[in-house]
Amino acid sequence: MSLNSFWFVIIAVLWIGYFILEGFDFGVGMTLKYVAKDQAERRAVLTTLGPVWDGNEVWLLVAGGATFAAFPEWYATLFSGFYLPLFLILVSLIVRGVSFEYRSKYGKPEWRGRWDNAIVISSALPALLWGVAFANIVKGVPLKDNGHGVIEYVGGFFNLLNPFALLGGLTTFFLFATHGAFFLALKTRGEIRARANYLAARTGLLTAVLAVIFLAWTTFKLTSKTDVRIFSLVVVVAWVLALGAQRLGRDGWAFLASSVTVAMVVITLFAALYPNVMPSSLDPASSLNIFNASSTHYTLKVMTYVAVVLTPIVLIYQGWTYWVFRKRISATDIASPNEGVLDKIHL
Repeated sequence: MSLNSFWFVIIAVLWIGYFILEGFDFGVGMTLKYVAKDQAERRAVLTTLGPVWDGNEVWLLVAGGATFAAFPEWYATLFSGFYLPLFLILVSLIVRGVSFEYRSKYGKPEWRGRWDNAIVISSALPALLWGVAFANIVKGVPLKDNGHGVIEYVGGFFNLLNPFALLGGLTTFFLFATHGAFFLALKTRGEIRARANYLAARTGLLTAVLAVIFLAWTTFKLTSKTDVRIFSLVVVVAWVLALGAQRLGRDGWAFLASSVTVAMVVITLFAALYPNVMPSSLDPASSLNIFNASSTHYTLKVMTYVAVVLTPIVLIYQGWTYWVFRKRISATDIASPNEGVLDKIHL
């Protein structure tokens, strides 16, 4: 395997980690007001994310940094062509982080309610827009050589709002919502767990319908690769197993199968792309691939040494974090939300 292919795989792995971890993070945030009916329950729900949400977002930073270092042309074209949706995602992530911290700074219900609304919106928007962005990348976007050997995005914002991309956005939106519900069912007790399971059963079926349409469109319209079709089948099987485990009350297996589903969706999309990183819908010769968009061989070599040393350390640390905070919680574990008390307690 060439270093170009190796780093394409590494970037895919980073996106897998991000979408599995931040996926349930988004799902919990966007369903906050449904699964939690009072302040104690909402604090219990947010406590399941408290130790991990900021660590989950590190995967995005690393994925972006790896793309910038390994495939600078891909990074530059992506961030210039997808500027507005990526800007909205960035703003949402900032608002979301502020909301987690600020909702506990003042004891009034109205104050907390506004920040809870911000959490819901800032979780839902990236869940939708990431699907739109990746669907556009797989489908191909209007790229063209500017006459000086530089590939540029020549479309507009509304080029990104095509039916395939919107379908991809809806698929990731409901996939993450269900993934988050599986996580809550695994991490909570009592009424919160019951509502999370009820929600997962309903959104899970809608996700299945959307995913089948999206994957069928991808595998039969955009590519004829056999491995993509096999991966798509694995996605369907894993999701059926997730819904089946949820019906049987096996929360851990449901979340595991849901995580496999998310991982296989990313694998399917990257397999459909390879060896391209951004196909051109105007001229295949203007497509960016792992060779014409990459850094020098020496740069990729140095990056490989760094990744081999540091990646296991990061994985061990994050795995340890999840193990330490593995216990279930419920609203009864949360202090009574009396005014003047909660303003001293985070989340």
